[in-house]
Amino acid sequence: MSWSFKLFKVKGIDVKIHLTFVLILIWAAYRWSVSTGEGLMGAVFGIVATLLLFASVTLHEFGHSLQALKFGIVVHDITLMPMGGLARIEEIPEDPTKEIRIAIAGPLVNFIIAGVLFGIGLLLNTQAIISLDELYSSMGQVSWNGMLAYLTMTNLLLGLFNLIPAYPMDGGRILRASLAKKMDRSKATNIAVNIGQGLALLFGLWGFMNGSYTLVLIAIFVWMGAGQEGKDVAVKSVLSDMKVSQAMTLQPKTLRVNDSLSKAINLTLSTSQSDFPVTEWPSNQVVGLLCERDLLKGLQAHDQNTSVRVVMQKTFPTTTPDRPLYESQKDMAAGKTRAIPVVDDEGNIVGLLTAADINEAYRLLRMSQKNKP
Repeated sequence: MSWSFKLFKVKGIDVKIHLTFVLILIWAAYRWSVSTGEGLMGAVFGIVATLLLFASVTLHEFGHSLQALKFGIVVHDITLMPMGGLARIEEIPEDPTKEIRIAIAGPLVNFIIAGVLFGIGLLLNTQAIISLDELYSSMGQVSWNGMLAYLTMTNLLLGLFNLIPAYPMDGGRILRASLAKKMDRSKATNIAVNIGQGLALLFGLWGFMNGSYTLVLIAIFVWMGAGQEGKDVAVKSVLSDMKVSQAMTLQPKTLRVNDSLSKAINLTLSTSQSDFPVTEWPSNQVVGLLCERDLLKGLQAHDQNTSVRVVMQKTFPTTTPDRPLYESQKDMAAGKTRAIPVVDDEGNIVGLLTAADINEAYRLLRMSQKNKP
C-alpha cells in the first residue's frame, strides 16, 4: 500500500501528498478553532492558512528541484508531509558549486515570495512585515486581513530556518559543499554531520524545555537524516573504486523455472545461499529471481510441489561484473532486494551479488583504509 498519492505533475516532477498530511490540517483546525474561540470559522481559517503555507513549502521544494533539473539530475517527486516537503532528487552532485546552488535555491524562493507579498502589501497599503510577537499573537485570532503578514513572515522564517547549518538541512548542505572545496568530500561530510547532530541535540533540548514538541520532532529528523546521509557518503567513498566482480559470489546455486519449491527449500537448508537466480532450460539466461521472502510467501499460498515460476520475481534489477559496486548497491536499495543476479552481455548468469557481499567488502576496505600509513 502506498502512503502517498499524486496531486499533479510539473516539469515531469510528481507532487504527492502523504496520507499523514491530514494530521497537520486537523491540528490547524483545532488550534485556530479553540485558541480563537471562533469555532467553525476559526477551523476554516486555520486550514486555509496552513494550505497557503504549504503552497510556499511546495515552491521551496520546486526551487531545489528545478535547479537540479538544470544540471541534468533526475528529480522523482516532491512529497508533502506534516513536517514539511521532501524533494526526492536522484543524487546530490559532488561538485560543491552545484550542490550550493541546489541547496540555496529553496530558501531563495521563500525570500522571493516574501518580497512579492511585501510589494503587494505596499500596493494595498497593508502591513506585511510584523514582529515575531505580533506573528505569534496573530495565531490566536481569525484575521483575514492579517493573512498577508502571516504568509510574509512565515516565508521569511522558513528561508532563514533552512539556512541554519544543520546538515542535512539546506544550510548544512551549503556548509558541507563549502568545506568540500577545501578538503575531501567524505571529511567535509563528517564535519557537517557532527555539526548537524550537535545542533539537532540543542534543538531537541530547547524544544523539550519550552514544550515545543514540533521542534523536538524536527531535531529527531535532523539527527537521523544527518546520520543516514553521512553513512551513505562513507559507503560511497569506500566502494566507489570497486567493481561488482570483486565482491560477487562466483558460481552461485541456481534454480530452473520448472523446479519445485521443495528444491529451493533444500538448497536454502544445505547451503549458505537463500536467494537464487532462476534460469530457463536449456540456457543460462536469467528469467527470474527467487528470494527468501518470495519462497516464504509461496509456501503460504502453495504446496512444496509448486514450480518456482509461479512465485519468482519476474521484474528485478541485474548488474554486470564491470559495473561500479556502489551503483549496484543503489540498485539493490531502490529495488528493495537483498540480492541481484550478475549477468554477461547475453544475460547469462555469471554470479550473484548479495547485501552480505557488499557489507563484507565495505568492512574489509574500510578497515584496510584505516590501517594505511
